[in-house]
Amino acid sequence: MTSIPAAPAAPHARPARRHRGWLAPTGLILLSLVPVLAGSMRLSQLAGGATVTAENARFFDSPVPVILHIVGSTVFLVLGALQFAPGLRRRRWHRLAGRVVAPAGLVSAGSALWMTLFYDVPAVNGPAMFVMRLGFGTAMAAGIVVAFVAIRRGDVVTHSAWMTRAYAIGLGAGTQVFTFLPWTLALGAPGEAMHAVLMGAGWVINLAVAEFVIRRRARNTRRGAPVGARPSGRSAAPDALLS
Repeated sequence: MTSIPAAPAAPHARPARRHRGWLAPTGLILLSLVPVLAGSMRLSQLAGGATVTAENARFFDSPVPVILHIVGSTVFLVLGALQFAPGLRRRRWHRLAGRVVAPAGLVSAGSALWMTLFYDVPAVNGPAMFVMRLGFGTAMAAGIVVAFVAIRRGDVVTHSAWMTRAYAIGLGAGTQVFTFLPWTLALGAPGEAMHAVLMGAGWVINLAVAEFVIRRRARNTRRGAPVGARPSGRSAAPDALLS
């Protein structure tokens, strides 16, 4: 009996999967554009000697922390978004880029704490905002440190989870645009209490999405791993930073 040849694989299946793998990094980069463009405008003002006003005087009086924050955040958000691309996670580029992403994230978080503690902020930033900025900035820096320690001992799962959480906090400025926009369009500029609520909502939304991604990733790992296999190991370490 003549055997029936197996049906050839769909020629577009692999390219389609590859394109889907870039959806998340592309979305993250687009969301990052808001704080990145705002930071670029701030740097332009500082470099061009823009008119000093009550709103920007603190940046001209002490430009170092804001410059560090803008540069660190831009590198962390844009290069960090590429770390979520499946194709790049399987390459040496992922590990090399991670050596830039992690320090940039620490610069971003550290400079944010610096500005929170020593800048004279607008009146709308009350005590609640002060506490939240300190809390989320510290959590972001701590997440990066925990992730670094984890990958040094070969614990890819822990490393990946904490870098994802740190990135979610760092991307808060992008999401906060979408928490503020509807309120501002409908009711005008928020007061001190609502300002804190809308700012906090951006961070909370991002962290909720991050936890969903982390848990889904863990479920997929358990389904794909053979019974008794270790979830992490030294051999896997080169493939992880923000994986």
